[in-house]
This record gives sequence, structure tokens and C-alpha cells, in this order.
Amino acid sequence: MAMVVVLVLCLLVHMEQVHAATYMVGDSGGWSFNTDSWPSGKRFRAGDVLVFNYDSTNHNVVAVGRSGYSSCTTPAGAKVYKSGKDQIRLAKGPNYFICNFAGHCESGMKIAVNAV
Repeated sequence: MAMVVVLVLCLLVHMEQVHAATYMVGDSGGWSFNTDSWPSGKRFRAGDVLVFNYDSTNHNVVAVGRSGYSSCTTPAGAKVYKSGKDQIRLAKGPNYFICNFAGHCESGMKIAVNAV
């Protein structure tokens, strides 16, 4: 019986991974200015992966909360990604990302994604 439970749990985990989608943030333009409207019309699910492609000498990706997104500020302890090819798995609920290079977030280099 325990073996059946383990098998069912393994199948459920596998099914969740199969349904995850991968999105290139900004599509062919990548993570850049005026990306804030990119999520419009897309349906995101928890577990989907956002791929941020950018020049790491000029940009970064910072995971922030609603306040950091609205004010374009990076709170202490925020996760900062700098590889230029970051892959970030979405958590259920609102997910906010900004570039914290001076003036970039204010120029629309930020996205808000709600994952169901």
C-alpha cells in the first residue's frame, strides 16, 4: 500500500512539471525597457518559468514585492539575478520583478505577473 501512495505522489509531481510553461520575458526583444506591458494577455501558472535574457553589464533582475515594484526600489535582502540568462520559477500569486540599474525600472523595465 505504501508503494502505491509513493507511486501516485511521484506521478502527481511529474504531471505538475509537464504542464509548466516557459516564457521568454519580452519575447524576441528580451528583458529591456518598456517591458512592463509584456505580461498582458498571458495566463501564468505557479511553476511556470520566466526566462530573462539581457546584457548583464547593463541590466539585472530583482525579485521584489508590490511596494518595490510600485516605487522601483530594492528592499534589503531582495534576490538579485545577474547572469543575463536567468530562469525564475513563478510562485502562486503575484510575482514582481524590476531592473534596479538607475532609471531602468522607471523606464518600464519591470513586470508584474500573477500565477494561478
